[in-house]
Amino acid sequence: MSELMTAEELEQVDIPGKATELIRGHLVVREPPSTYHGCIASNLNLVVAMHVRAHDLGAVFGQDTGFKITSDPDTVRAADLAFVARQRVGLIGRRGYAALAPDFVAEILSPDDRPGEVLEKIGEWLEAGVRLVWVIDPDAEMARVYRADGSLRIVEAHAALDGDDVMPGLMCQLSDILSVGRIRRDAES
Repeated sequence: MSELMTAEELEQVDIPGKATELIRGHLVVREPPSTYHGCIASNLNLVVAMHVRAHDLGAVFGQDTGFKITSDPDTVRAADLAFVARQRVGLIGRRGYAALAPDFVAEILSPDDRPGEVLEKIGEWLEAGVRLVWVIDPDAEMARVYRADGSLRIVEAHAALDGDDVMPGLMCQLSDILSVGRIRRDAES
């Protein structure tokens, strides 16, 4: 059995062209997301960050920003987008992984994501204290919205995602987030 890694040791890991996380002390190395995935993440980041900034709600964190959500053994998870409410932003230091769960995370599925691993990650986020999780599925053109109370809502492409009480007033059409797909389909025609 290999020795467990800590969050501090993960900070020293540099594998060019790869994304890393730490799950219960074990290093997980993944391929970076695709260009298509990155465009969707950028669309989402733009919408959420503009709303958060306009209403002084807190801070938004981009793709692959790590958060230390458990200790001994350490788990450092990274979402495609994360939000921390203004009241807790002061808990984030200038170095290392913040030892807290974001208030909101968004995950954008990639074609090779395994459903069990995705559900495990959602469960870890919620168990750590995340209050709202959006899982966006570009291929199915839908999203699943998980809440800390255990509820689940399915959002079709023509409907809107909302920030609930985590990011009050945030509403965005899922089709706008997925707009790269519409552009791609038009180009293929």
